[in-house]
Amino acid sequence: MAHIIVVGNEKGGAGKSTVSMHVATALSRMGHKVGCLDLDLRQKTLGRYITNRQKFMAEKGLDLPTPSYHELPEVDQASLGPDENVYDHRLSMAVAGLEPESDFILIDCPGSHTRLSQVAHSLADTLITPLNDSFVDFDLLAHVDTDGEDITGPSVYSEMVWNARQLRAQAGLSPIDWIVVRNRMGAQAMVNKEKMERVINKLAKRIGLRTAPGFNERVIFRELFPRGLTLLDLRDLGVKGLNISNVAARQELRELIRALNLPNVTPDF
Repeated sequence: MAHIIVVGNEKGGAGKSTVSMHVATALSRMGHKVGCLDLDLRQKTLGRYITNRQKFMAEKGLDLPTPSYHELPEVDQASLGPDENVYDHRLSMAVAGLEPESDFILIDCPGSHTRLSQVAHSLADTLITPLNDSFVDFDLLAHVDTDGEDITGPSVYSEMVWNARQLRAQAGLSPIDWIVVRNRMGAQAMVNKEKMERVINKLAKRIGLRTAPGFNERVIFRELFPRGLTLLDLRDLGVKGLNISNVAARQELRELIRALNLPNVTPDF
C-alpha cells in the first residue's frame, strides 16, 4: 500500500509547493515510485512545476527522475447519492488509481480551507506543514499571549488536523505523523527565532507534532521553477561547481528527508 504524504496548511506563501516538488523529486531520485496530486484546482502550482519539468526535458532531450502527476478525475454528479460529495469521490478515485503503481502518493493542498484539503488530511500517513518562522504564520497553528511565550489555544487548522486524526482512529488506521517544517529561519540567534523555538516546542508537546528544518530563503528556488527543476538536477545539467548557497540548500533538503523518517527511505542523494 502506498504511503500518503500530505503537504498542507491554510496560509499561502509558506513554500508548500517548493517542499512538495523537492520531496517528490528526491524520492524519485532514490528509486521510489511517486504519484502526485495538486488539490489547488485554480493555481495548480505543483502541477505546473511538473509540467514545466516535462517540457524542459523534452526540449533538452533529458531524462530526469520525475514524479508522476495526475489530475483529479471528473465525476458525474448525477451518479451520486443525495448525501455524497463530488470532491470526496474525485479524491478517492485519484488515490485508488495511484495506489497500485506508487510507493508514495504526495498530495499538495491549497493555502485555504476546502473540502478536498479536509479529506486529504484524513488520508495522510505523513503530514508536512511548512511554516514561515514568524508569529504571523504561527497563528495558523495556535494563538499565543501578547508576549509570544504562552499558548492560549489551538487554531482552526490544528483543530482540523485533530479531527482528521480522530477519523483515522475510528477507521483503525495508524496515527498521522505530523511534521511542522520551519522555513525561512534566520541564520542568527535573534529574539524572534528564540521565542519561536520555545513556543513551537511547547505546542509540539501539547498537540503531538514534530518539527523539522526547512529551506532558507534562496533565489535559486524561484529561478528553477520555470524549468521545473530542483536542486538535485543541477549536476545533471552540467553544473560542476555548485556555489555555497546551492550546497547549503542541498544539505537542507537532505536533512528534511532524514527528519521525515519515511518508510524504507535513506537520503543517499
